[in-house]
Amino acid sequence: MRTLYQRAAAPALLATVSTFALLSAAPAFAQSAEPVADETAQVDDIVVTGTRVQNRSRLDTLAPVDVVTSEALQTRGTTEFATALAQAVPSLTFQRPSANDGSDSIRPITLRGLSPDQTLVLVNGTRRHASALVNVNGVVGRGSAAVDLNTIPTGALDRVEVLRDGASAQYGSDAIAGVVNLRLKEASSGGGASVTYGQYFTTVKTARGERDENDGGTVTASAWQGFSLGDDGFLTLSAEYLNRESTNRSDFDPRAAANGAITARFGDPDVEQWTVFANAGKGLANGWEAYGWAGYQDRDSEGAAFPRLSDNVNNVASIYPNGFLPKVAINSKDASLAGGLRGELAGWNTDISLTYGRNALDFRTEDSLNSTYGAASPTSFDSGSLIYDQLVLGADFSREFEVGLSGGPLNFAWGLEQRWENYKIEAGQPESYNRGPLGANTALTGGAQGFVGFQPSNAVDVDRDNFAAYADVEIPLTDKLRVEGAVRFEDYSDFGDTQTGKLSARYDFTPSFALRGSVSTAFRAPSLQQSYFTSTASVIQNGAVVETGTFPATSTVAAALGARPLKAETSTNYSVGAVVRLGRFDLTVDAYKIDIDDQIVLSELINRTFSGQVAGLLDPQGVQAARFFLNGVSTSTEGVDVVGRYRLPTDTLGDFDFTVAANFNDVSVNRVPTSSSVLNPVPTLFARQRILTIEDGTPDTKVSASADWSRDKWGATVRATYYGDVLQPGSTAANDYSTGAKTVVDLEGRFQLTERVGVAIGVDNVFDEYPDFVPASLNSNGVLGFPYYSPFGFNGRYGYARLSLKW
Repeated sequence: MRTLYQRAAAPALLATVSTFALLSAAPAFAQSAEPVADETAQVDDIVVTGTRVQNRSRLDTLAPVDVVTSEALQTRGTTEFATALAQAVPSLTFQRPSANDGSDSIRPITLRGLSPDQTLVLVNGTRRHASALVNVNGVVGRGSAAVDLNTIPTGALDRVEVLRDGASAQYGSDAIAGVVNLRLKEASSGGGASVTYGQYFTTVKTARGERDENDGGTVTASAWQGFSLGDDGFLTLSAEYLNRESTNRSDFDPRAAANGAITARFGDPDVEQWTVFANAGKGLANGWEAYGWAGYQDRDSEGAAFPRLSDNVNNVASIYPNGFLPKVAINSKDASLAGGLRGELAGWNTDISLTYGRNALDFRTEDSLNSTYGAASPTSFDSGSLIYDQLVLGADFSREFEVGLSGGPLNFAWGLEQRWENYKIEAGQPESYNRGPLGANTALTGGAQGFVGFQPSNAVDVDRDNFAAYADVEIPLTDKLRVEGAVRFEDYSDFGDTQTGKLSARYDFTPSFALRGSVSTAFRAPSLQQSYFTSTASVIQNGAVVETGTFPATSTVAAALGARPLKAETSTNYSVGAVVRLGRFDLTVDAYKIDIDDQIVLSELINRTFSGQVAGLLDPQGVQAARFFLNGVSTSTEGVDVVGRYRLPTDTLGDFDFTVAANFNDVSVNRVPTSSSVLNPVPTLFARQRILTIEDGTPDTKVSASADWSRDKWGATVRATYYGDVLQPGSTAANDYSTGAKTVVDLEGRFQLTERVGVAIGVDNVFDEYPDFVPASLNSNGVLGFPYYSPFGFNGRYGYARLSLKW
């Protein structure tokens, strides 16, 4: 295996050369007469994430923070927030799984190659609720229940702050990889609207042939409006509607009954959603302020499962004479509501908030059948629901103390938090999971094909609560040296308590150069979803459908197979970095190491054929295989983040903004779970495919270079992103395939027709780049045209146009 240094060398050299090229080119332009200080001191750079000191810029922080503005997210073709954020932040990846049930519609992000649930998401500084979905199939982030970023419309945001550092001592559970803080617009006047249409026009080259596709047509309409609430208040309303057609990048099906056709649908699901958000603040007496926000999204999405051909034993010819393609449809209703008060109490800056969030997923299996009912089978099934909600009460206090230090006042902060969580599984209709009148025929599969409904035995209604207390002190020892320390205590009703701490320091040698670093411990509590999720599902294993039961770790079946009660993940984070500021140029370089113990994962599928003892456990459950959640994976992650930016205003050619950003990342699995099973032989709990997904399932190198230009009414953006090779592993090396190292180029041009009306046209993935296709020898049914581990998707070239208004 190549070292991190070797893998980073070529892209790092490219980034360095690009940066120096930009700098050396600067004298060729006539310079603006505006002072440099005014150029670099931008309000957009003020951050609130990772620090409790006011008016701290992103270049003055003790840990690295990326700031991505709403405008930056909107100068691209995609209107999907998570996709746009992943394009803007090199250390963040957003993959697009397909043919993976609910994960097709509720897709998670990863930061620094770690599990999606190891990144904490905040809205206006308060904890965002997770999705009710557990990613249980063969995806990156398998076994995680993460926040669905696409429930937030881009138009509701002012900016996004991404803290790339362990922060559990500051913010609590989940902040192992870092923190994503979504800051909502705060406008008391003005407004805007936009309509964007785009679609893919691409040449699809799979292992068995080539074809042209024009699909994925997407319409997005969004608007926002600010209202004043008296002289010192605001109300900002935002709304968005999105309608996206599906894409299909399957290969041709080589099976005889397919007659050489494409029988699958492998790509983005159909999506129709609408979202509304409100954010408000209003001054009260004695310097106090009331604030709050609310959001609601209704999303209907439909992805496809594996096709059943006409000769399939589970097809009913009288219903589907030519076979059928089951669909997994999800209606997601996501709601959030928050309110709070902030002001001064006995000399302390005080912020008291109450935040509620709820995600409800209703599953339907469409265009399907239950073969054990024969010709009497329904073709549409209510397959049950998943529901998660949380309520968070928080109180935060901070105060500056003059203690005679030459660097200024000491800042001390402390706070308390109480959180309540609830998780439910509701059963579907009986035909979605039952074995019908023909159920005695063991060759037939029971339940709705494509997605078996949740059974009454799967139904749960569980809750827990936790209490947390923290303290945080930042001390400017001199005008050059600042140190910060934080400690946090949390107590969970279901697994006990934990303590974390963090120590950070920064030394500014000159106004142009500083060093910073931190060491911290972090943790992630097992989610209710991981502790209690249970289902029966049709899982594809080596090309065959296997009816698989997912069991809680505390169940009799899981315990016999080697499960133990879940406990918290823990980690130790180290980082050291440098900050350089030279006029309009700034550069940050931050190296990190993250050691994680007892990571929670989903076990291998343990098949009934493994032994007679396993068959004796599974046969009464009506499944062919079992899996469960368990602790025990230990990993080490090492990497380097580089972000360089140069702003160049000119008198004749317009204004330029150049950015080069890169992430080099290496994840190693050091230990895997050992089984406590009393069975003989003992089943393997975590094997090659799962290990390599953690190590190589996200790019070890990602480099992005972009240039923004504006002059009078004109503007343009060009962006190139390099992705290192990503492995999609199989159970043996012979079943591996990979994406290949790829570079994706995006272009956009803009013109302001009037002061209020603007238009833009652009192309994402100009050169129609795809990951390497799945070899024909590993795609016996033609479903998987490309690796769905691809960090930039597998849809090809996308053209779009946008009309925008502002007032």
